Amino acid sequence: MRFAVFIGCFVLVAGLVQFGILPKGLGDSNFVWVVLLALLISAPLSFVLLRSQRDAMSEQIVNKVDRAKVRLEANRTQED
Repeated sequence: MRFAVFIGCFVLVAGLVQFGILPKGLGDSNFVWVVLLALLISAPLSFVLLRSQRDAMSEQIVNKVDRAKVRLEANRTQED
């Protein structure tokens, strides 16, 4: 999903550069300029837009870690 946000930003920035709304890079660095601007824009956007997915994934990971701790503790008590 983060990659999709980046691609959307890349297309938007490339369009804005193509129409002259944003300045072009120096010399042949236009592609690098567009990529860097897209990265700069997509990073905070993905942080805000993908918050619910990140929270859900974090909750799944916490649940798996808790189950692993319970199993480890059960194995430890069996060994004693």
